[in-house]
Amino acid sequence: MSEPPETGASEIGGVHIKYLHHCPRQLWLYARGYRPEQRSDLVAFGEVVDDTTFTRRRDVDLGEAKIDWVTTGAVVHETKSSRAPSEAHAAQVRHYCLLLERRGVAVRGGIVHYPLVRRTIDVPWDKDARAQAELDEARAREVIAADTTPARLPRARCRGCSYLDYCWGD
Repeated sequence: MSEPPETGASEIGGVHIKYLHHCPRQLWLYARGYRPEQRSDLVAFGEVVDDTTFTRRRDVDLGEAKIDWVTTGAVVHETKSSRAPSEAHAAQVRHYCLLLERRGVAVRGGIVHYPLVRRTIDVPWDKDARAQAELDEARAREVIAADTTPARLPRARCRGCSYLDYCWGD
């Protein structure tokens, strides 16, 4: 594996935070350029859901992160192809709120959309959410900077992960 990348405050993106919550090993590998997601049918499906849902919105590209869209009043929106809410999804939205706030935007909160089950989850943005986002960012930096690969999760938790072959291949 290659050396860990230098990660400044503005270089931690939403994917880093999502992977931190899903699997620190996945984050560590991703940060070193291992990207099997490009060959994943589940990732391709998620991109189709994203491209065909809420088609009137425009992505907000921050460089290190790409927010699905932000509505008037600075509400961050994220679309997920998953059928079940996840803490990783809310953490990703909180991170986007933090990035926007650092750019001077008065963020009100966020919403995670699950169009396949027609459900939304509100993600509050307050001092506790900010503190959690900052903690997640610091934890992501620690994982990325580690000299060794984090332990793999129990195999049952890896179902559907595009890193499965790397972690569990024989």
